[in-house]
Amino acid sequence: MTHSIQATPKHRIAARSRDIIAQINALGGYLPHDVVAVAARVFPAIVFWQSARTKVDGFSIKDSTYFLFEHVYALPLIPPTRAAVLATVAEHILPILLILGVFARFSALGLLIMTAVIQVFVFPDAWITHGLWVAALLVVVAQGPGRLSLDHLLGLDVDKSKR
Repeated sequence: MTHSIQATPKHRIAARSRDIIAQINALGGYLPHDVVAVAARVFPAIVFWQSARTKVDGFSIKDSTYFLFEHVYALPLIPPTRAAVLATVAEHILPILLILGVFARFSALGLLIMTAVIQVFVFPDAWITHGLWVAALLVVVAQGPGRLSLDHLLGLDVDKSKR
């Protein structure tokens, strides 16, 4: 004697719901990495660029920037004047490189290191914001800048699919 198990309406609804969710989740697979990479490069770069612009007046670093690095951002091991110059220069150069997608992995790594320093030594309570920056920058470090980058056009980035 064989027992036939008939699906109840509840089981059919659950199975159909799983199918719909799987189809919706599969849509993400159609999003090209190149689009994701551009967003992962541009948005953190803009944050750092805007920060850089607050540190300068024309081509000179503001006195208030030196003050902040001496009294507010006081980093261990790096003299405040040197830290102010390094951070200001890095916040100007790395975002430009990242947006253009040239030396993109290096630029993202540099901004990741800056983010870690900011998180640990300057604003430890801002981990949610810094976590968002880290997530985007890790995409670039791990997956590369995508085909919409100078690295790709110049043949400077290794395409994982060709390894």
